[in-house]
Amino acid sequence: MSCLAWNCRGLGNPQAEDELENIIRAQDPLIVFLSETWSGRKQLEKLRCKIKYAGLFTVPSQGRGGGLALLWKSDVAVWVDSFSKYHIDVVVNGMTTEPWRFTGFYGEPNTSYREEAWSMLRMLGSKPHLPWCCMGDFNEILQTEEKRGGRTRPHVQTQAFREVLDFCGFIDLGFTGPKFTWHSRRHGYLIWERLDRGMANYDWIAKFPAATLRHLHCFSSDHRPIKVVFDPNSESQRWFRRPFRFEEMWLADSGCSDTVLRA
Repeated sequence: MSCLAWNCRGLGNPQAEDELENIIRAQDPLIVFLSETWSGRKQLEKLRCKIKYAGLFTVPSQGRGGGLALLWKSDVAVWVDSFSKYHIDVVVNGMTTEPWRFTGFYGEPNTSYREEAWSMLRMLGSKPHLPWCCMGDFNEILQTEEKRGGRTRPHVQTQAFREVLDFCGFIDLGFTGPKFTWHSRRHGYLIWERLDRGMANYDWIAKFPAATLRHLHCFSSDHRPIKVVFDPNSESQRWFRRPFRFEEMWLADSGCSDTVLRA
């Protein structure tokens, strides 16, 4: 069981939509959060039908940018508690006896308005506590080691991000895979940053103590998809396939040779 979050940078691009379908088929997440969909409900409903997910909730794009979507499988019941241009916050039932909370979050890309996003996250953090996991593209780093190339990030920006995460009681889930989740070339510099992350409160980590986060690969977006796996052991077993073995006794069957030739 897993949740996946990805800043797909627009699903109007056929390459991005094809890649998303391939990622979902390969990773088989229970819940999918998408940011910067640049799409309306109608297009996302077509996607939901293609990938055969049971539920869809969307926040429309604004002009030629933005847009959020949350998709989920029939294995769980999802109740949408709140949403904005920055987030979709839901309560999840069905996997375990106790409900838990999932928030897909998208940080404000314009630093002049970033406090709006952090105020929204604080509001979410002030709600009655359930086990809580939050994933997405936060458009910010926590420390200088999460950036390579370009200008140094002002301390006041990273400090503001750190303070809101502390207020929410979030613990960074860490990651496996490549160090950075976003890259771009600006002002002649190649820049790499860890903008996408997963975090959870203590109750969620106690509920899913083996959970790990993975940075995945993609080609159509400048952001990597990220995936939280609740139980890595069950995930590896899901992908185990018994190897094919040819049985000598099949040669005794008169139709064996014909079958091999047809193949």
